[in-house]
Amino acid sequence: MTLQLNRFSMNAFAFFWLQAAPLSFSGSQETVLIPGGSYQMGCSAEDTECDTDEGPAGGVSVTVSDFRMHAHEVSVAEYSACIDAGICTPPFDYRRTHYCNYGAPGRDNYPQNCVNWEQAFQYCQWQGGRLAYDVEWEWAARAGAVSAFPWGPEPVDCSKAVIDPLVPGKADTETDGCWRDLSWPRGSFSPNHFGLYDMVGGTSEWLMDWYHPDAHRLYYARGQLTGPAEGQRKVIKGGSWDEKPYAQRVSNRFAKPVTGNPDLYGSNGIRCVFSDALYNRE
Repeated sequence: MTLQLNRFSMNAFAFFWLQAAPLSFSGSQETVLIPGGSYQMGCSAEDTECDTDEGPAGGVSVTVSDFRMHAHEVSVAEYSACIDAGICTPPFDYRRTHYCNYGAPGRDNYPQNCVNWEQAFQYCQWQGGRLAYDVEWEWAARAGAVSAFPWGPEPVDCSKAVIDPLVPGKADTETDGCWRDLSWPRGSFSPNHFGLYDMVGGTSEWLMDWYHPDAHRLYYARGQLTGPAEGQRKVIKGGSWDEKPYAQRVSNRFAKPVTGNPDLYGSNGIRCVFSDALYNRE
């Protein structure tokens, strides 16, 4: 398989760099180099909680190239800078619902949530990057692991990430965000082996891919690693502060419309990648 650049890479990347990049890219968020490699994408071997849209048991073989990725999810303060620059549009704020972090006192270092896909993509373009593809995101989240979670097969709990721990007999919202009914500041837990924070829990993260329920077999396993060319919903991964433990598995996939009422997206945030490489077989 060879790398092949298309409209989202060389020319478009240069255009966005000239037209929309921050005045000081060196002052942008910390990024981590994610080394390329091959892995089994999708349902981990012996993971009994996989949905059918996570591919066959044991995954499918894919290979990704090097890329850089934000070490943290985009914060409220960082997204606010894009609004101040006249590039990004304001999301719903905490006055609409307390789940939304934008504008809330003391939440500048919380992940920016209550954004739809277009707002997330717009921010990453302003940074000179884009959203991750599913194959990139899962490779980065696994950080070399072959199990359902980066640390092994043991389920996630509130000692490892900000989630809904699903406590029997307790109201659903009572346990969200590890009993806070809210997201937490970024980096509240240790990073994975690649140095990435909150790849499990935190907020779910919008991806580039259009959603297809059989993408692993029809696209990824065949070397078309950007997924289908069109669709109605975008993939979103990573679990979130209000999702149950099974949803935090690295292969788990959600799908949501590109635009819509941001109240529906209180769980969803942004993390950007920086690479000219797209993964289509010639």
